[in-house]
Amino acid sequence: MHHYIDALKKYAAFRGRATRSEYWMFWRINIIILIALIAAERFLGLSLTLSNVYGLATAVPLLAATVRRLQDSGRSGWMILVFLIPGIGGIALLLLCASASSTDESYGPYPSTANPLPAV
Repeated sequence: MHHYIDALKKYAAFRGRATRSEYWMFWRINIIILIALIAAERFLGLSLTLSNVYGLATAVPLLAATVRRLQDSGRSGWMILVFLIPGIGGIALLLLCASASSTDESYGPYPSTANPLPAV
């Protein structure tokens, strides 16, 4: 859950890096919340206004997290525009975001050294 909160705190931070776990946990929690909102609105017979507002409110944080994830994998954030290619753009962006992190520090320090995990 802390990855979701961290991504929302950095809602417009397009610089830096986002690890695979941070990015995909943000995606998972975001999708779960959206599905729960849609199911609740359908169950109660309401219009999809709340889920639409939530989707719009999380659009910029999702865009920023995707750009940071691309930068973490050693690619320019502008590679997000590959999504605009009809048919295969979404799949290509999915594969780019799923690739391993790069140790190149041109987009900021490697996340594991910038924010080490606390000792257990």
